[in-house]
Amino acid sequence: MKFSENWLRELVEIKADRAALAHALTMAGLEVEELTVLGEGLAGVVVAEIVGTEKHPEADRLQVCKVDAGQGELLQIVCGAPNARIGIKVPLATVGANLPGGIAIKAARLRGAESFGMLCSAKELGIDADASGLLELPLDAPVGQSLADYLGLPDASIELKLTPNRPDCLGLVGLAHDVAALFGSAVKVPEQAAAAVTSAARRGIRLEAGKDAPRYLGRIVEGIDPAARTPLWLAERLRRSGLRPIGAVVDITNYVMLELGQPLHAFDNDTLQGDIVVRHAHAGETLKLLDGSEAKPGEDFVLIADEHKALAVAGVMGGFDSRVTEATRNIFLESAHFAPAAIMGRARKLGLHTDASHRFERGVDPELPRRALERATELLLSIAGGNAGPVLVAENLVDLPKPATVTLRRARLKRVLGVDVADAEVARIFTALGMRVDIDAEGWQITAPSSRFDVEREEDLIEEVARISGYDNIPTHSPAGALALAIEPEARINELALREQLAARGYYEAVNLSFVAAELLVRWGFTEQLVPLANPLSADLAIMRPSLLPGLIEALRHNRARQQERVRLFEVARVFAAGDPPVETPSLAIVACGNARGEQWGEPSRQLDFHDLKGDLDALIAWGGEPQRWSVHADGLPGWLHPGRGARVARDGETVGYLGALHPQLAKALDLGADVHVLELALEPLLARRLPLARPVPRFPAVRRDIAMDLPEEISWSQIEQAVRGSLGARLQELRLFDRYSGKGVEAGRKSLAMGLILQDASRTLTDDDADCCVREAIAALEQTCKAKLRG
Repeated sequence: MKFSENWLRELVEIKADRAALAHALTMAGLEVEELTVLGEGLAGVVVAEIVGTEKHPEADRLQVCKVDAGQGELLQIVCGAPNARIGIKVPLATVGANLPGGIAIKAARLRGAESFGMLCSAKELGIDADASGLLELPLDAPVGQSLADYLGLPDASIELKLTPNRPDCLGLVGLAHDVAALFGSAVKVPEQAAAAVTSAARRGIRLEAGKDAPRYLGRIVEGIDPAARTPLWLAERLRRSGLRPIGAVVDITNYVMLELGQPLHAFDNDTLQGDIVVRHAHAGETLKLLDGSEAKPGEDFVLIADEHKALAVAGVMGGFDSRVTEATRNIFLESAHFAPAAIMGRARKLGLHTDASHRFERGVDPELPRRALERATELLLSIAGGNAGPVLVAENLVDLPKPATVTLRRARLKRVLGVDVADAEVARIFTALGMRVDIDAEGWQITAPSSRFDVEREEDLIEEVARISGYDNIPTHSPAGALALAIEPEARINELALREQLAARGYYEAVNLSFVAAELLVRWGFTEQLVPLANPLSADLAIMRPSLLPGLIEALRHNRARQQERVRLFEVARVFAAGDPPVETPSLAIVACGNARGEQWGEPSRQLDFHDLKGDLDALIAWGGEPQRWSVHADGLPGWLHPGRGARVARDGETVGYLGALHPQLAKALDLGADVHVLELALEPLLARRLPLARPVPRFPAVRRDIAMDLPEEISWSQIEQAVRGSLGARLQELRLFDRYSGKGVEAGRKSLAMGLILQDASRTLTDDDADCCVREAIAALEQTCKAKLRG
């Protein structure tokens, strides 16, 4: 929200200078993002008229101008501006003036021609960024008058960074109420009088969009002067508010929007056919917008139409074919209230962001349309003439928001703020903010104006008292009392400790947005159980992520594109699946590519592979103290994993994640250019930890027996380990795989695995017979479950 300081001071008495005003606004939650001083140091700059020009004899791009500055004699000024011509009125910096930027004006000789001053552009005067030519003033500007007096300078352009809950401050009148409350003054805005009705022109209005558009007002104004110029005072206020003057009708609608906060639109009435119809868009309907783009609104869009065609996207932008042009003499003024939910996100879907959509999607006062329409009519009749028809109203009162009365308890106010605020001050604050105040025994009954959508509960009222009376006036007290320390459960690994462990293993933590593009998910094969956003920030952020990997891989690709060959990233965050409400699952994801080790001299370099990432997973699993509950399997892999270099990770037989290399086709589609290995797990199973249990040091020695088994190739090590552990139980302390062989002497499709059984009993020393018995049991279990044979 950008506005002119002088304009604001006309609406409310401000007993403070510019710096104090900016500080008060910021401290009240209306942050001043930028403050640009305009027109300071313009002493000696006057309104002048060029009465004669001739080419400079020694420079093709210069002109020697004769200028009337109201001094009784003409001044000779050398000027290079392309728009310098006879008859225009422009600013003249006379000899002795000092312009912003330190430019001192002196009599000078330019290429042999004398020059007594300088004709100025807006940029040279510090009032605008336009440096394309001289600042042209209206033809009725009084020659010789001080430019600062004529333009109402000095001034300042103030830009506020408003939070979405304060749409009432997107109009200067709404902002003036906050300023009045801050400085103990009153708003000086008179009641809006109804314009005189001098025409019987009417047009029917039909509301067919239900609660999305509960109120629509219009008025026909006939016989306006299409050549009418926007008066200087109005054009300057628009410029200082960041809007470029376009034409009288459009400028008036923009001015009223800035003043009151109500967006308006003007149609060329002669292009309309029949009634105005406020309806939802039809399937496949298109509309050419004011900016020339072709809009394809969905069926959830509200359109303004006549009986034959769409005219505008409600709350966003008008249509090209019904626009006001230089030939328009009859207009239809629109002033409406649209539900915020009906406008929210619609402009972004069309690739737009307009002043109207910015206001409507945050909420506009439903009582403003008539006042804004009367104000616009008043300005239009005074500037462009014409005859106004009656105000045409269509509304569904049951669908309009109703202001609620909220109770503020005196005791609650003191408890939250920690300070006494006088009853009279509380009443003054709410009255200045435009609220109705009724006093009762416990406090106040406050009814907020229809413009204050953010006042819903007692806490909102307490916040209003705090920010207006001043946060600096609330004393700071240190909290008293003993703080209860949270006890970390021993059966769960701390999430921070997990992050530190991964960082210690050479991974960098990444933090990605929770939203991803639908197109990216299709590439990965994520098409089911998705959670789309009702109001996405953009089309690329439209779906809640079902997996951490797409976003993490994009971060990896971003780093690889910037000469980072070895990338190792992890992320701990939530993923989302469809449900009521959506299901959120904390997860861990790891991506890695490049060399297995950083650059060094101790061993030959090699590419990271499946087993490197599996080793990191094993280390994390071992941390939980129950590695025997975990297993990896080659079946049931998702489509985004390499079919021969991937694994499904299970805990107690239940799938908790996946591990392996990305599928080559996916890696090519994502333009990764190298093998990338990934891991994604549900977080909670990984953080589960067996409670530490102290045990005495074993008193009896362990016994080792080695066996070599002939097994089918498809039998995984996890199956073998489960079979052996299941048969030997607590007697098996460790099972070590120390050799694998296939080839001569082993049938095709089979393999030979040599493993060591580490056996131990806590109550006695195992005899050779005990050890041999354990070996026989292990062999029998492998023969029965894994189709194994003992090698001789």
